Amino acid sequence: MKKIFGICMASGMAALLLGSCSKQIDDAYLNPNAETVKPIEQLLPGIIDNMTCSFSAAGTNYGTTQDGMYLGKYIQFWVQNTASNQYDALGGVIGNSDLLGNVWAMHYYGQGQNLNRVIQWGSEQEKWDYVGVAYAIRAWSWLTLTNTYGEVILKEAFNTNLRVFKYDTQAEVYDEARRNAHLAIEFLSRTDGNVSQANLAIGDKYMNEGDVNKWKKFAYGVLARSYNQLSNKADYLGGPKLVDSAIKYAGLAATTNAENTYAKFSNAGPTGTYHFWGPQRANFGVQRQSKFIADLMSGVNDVFNGVNDPRAWYILRENPNGTFKGFRPTYGLETAVLPVVNDRPNNFWGGLNAVTTAPTPDTVRYVYQNGPAFPIITACEMKFIEAEAQYRKGQKGLALAAYREGIRLSMDMLATVYPKNVPEARKITPGMITAFLADTRVVPAEAQFTLSHIMMQKYIALYGYGVYETWTDMRRFHYTDVETATGLQVYRGFELPPADRRYVNNSGKVVYRCRPRYNSEYLYNVDELRRIGALDLDYHTKEMWYTQP
Repeated sequence: MKKIFGICMASGMAALLLGSCSKQIDDAYLNPNAETVKPIEQLLPGIIDNMTCSFSAAGTNYGTTQDGMYLGKYIQFWVQNTASNQYDALGGVIGNSDLLGNVWAMHYYGQGQNLNRVIQWGSEQEKWDYVGVAYAIRAWSWLTLTNTYGEVILKEAFNTNLRVFKYDTQAEVYDEARRNAHLAIEFLSRTDGNVSQANLAIGDKYMNEGDVNKWKKFAYGVLARSYNQLSNKADYLGGPKLVDSAIKYAGLAATTNAENTYAKFSNAGPTGTYHFWGPQRANFGVQRQSKFIADLMSGVNDVFNGVNDPRAWYILRENPNGTFKGFRPTYGLETAVLPVVNDRPNNFWGGLNAVTTAPTPDTVRYVYQNGPAFPIITACEMKFIEAEAQYRKGQKGLALAAYREGIRLSMDMLATVYPKNVPEARKITPGMITAFLADTRVVPAEAQFTLSHIMMQKYIALYGYGVYETWTDMRRFHYTDVETATGLQVYRGFELPPADRRYVNNSGKVVYRCRPRYNSEYLYNVDELRRIGALDLDYHTKEMWYTQP
């Protein structure tokens, strides 16, 4: 018995030694495929960074700002200072380029599983505020994604067992965006568990600084957008009255500039800490303001005939002669139209018109700075959503009041957030705001109030930062739709490039969407691309679901 006992003891000791050795090996050489719980406070900053422009070894420029530089040409925020630019000509991407695929990469890669982990681990840790923020960002991302690309991957999006993925309809993605927005509001309203503004601010340092009320208003803003963007649908004014939902959620979203959501930059030295449009990263120097926006703010456009808008000194660039002029898309510098060099606009950094670098000393203004507060959703946008919805309901008095407040908020935001490098004599004062709103050419009597007033003031208010929302708006109006009540084009004075100057693959048509990202979809998901028509050279001209009746 002693012998047997000894063998048993030896066997047990060996097992203990092997177990101990195995544990040391596991600790020293972690399984790279095993799930490791990371602090969600460390995940959220990168997720927020992807909303504008990521910068990391695993993926750079994912987000809205690089592609926004090109999409801004479609709506004539700006144009290239050289002739025949592909995007000035309403062209899409061709070949093996990932350009215009950065929102796709943002949604599925940069935020994708990271947001899923914040939701999963935040729920396990009862950090309901983090869970709510994750759902709010996911709601915004779904809506931005589908309004950029149309049909996208929804139901199978985060199934790691698949190698190819089916595309779903825009209508389904709109529903998912709203579902996520409502979940966000639900979780952000919780005060139990480990909810803490101080702790949320650790991960939310560069956006809302841990303020859950601002995040709730952000989610309401996504809902307001999602309903107002369906103005072409038959049930917008009938059925469930989508128009009333647009008004309701716009009222619950930001109503003051203190409630705006901005993405912020540390501007600290490494490349990724600077804004993509700033002079340090040197991406925006060849862009010039368009003739459309310059005329609109200089009183040349007949909708605000003769009014010099004081916001021009903040968001546009004067030429060396101190006036505001711009170029038509595809024509470049237009030396024949503006033969005097000093009449041609400087670039957005204040450099001379033929120069692509920033001047010294720094004269950069607005969202073209290295470290601006970059607006994501603003109170003035919500007021213009309310104004359009009330106008469509026939409530012109309420629409006019919301319209007036939208302009006031726009001017106040510029005056308080973006005074840097604006000439002292040109800075907006309360008296200037009062005088501007008293001008009946800007805020007319109810009988003269039109949809053009609303949409063109919204265009000005969102100029620069609101590329995606303005493109969504202009596509709703097919760029040049006419308002029945006036018989005039809604975006008065807006001229598309002539058919013979549009990109060759357009066949004379206009642009409505971007194609999916090349380096994921066109390398392995070809069958689905063929099914939705994304292999066609003119796929970018295919009209969107939300723009159709």
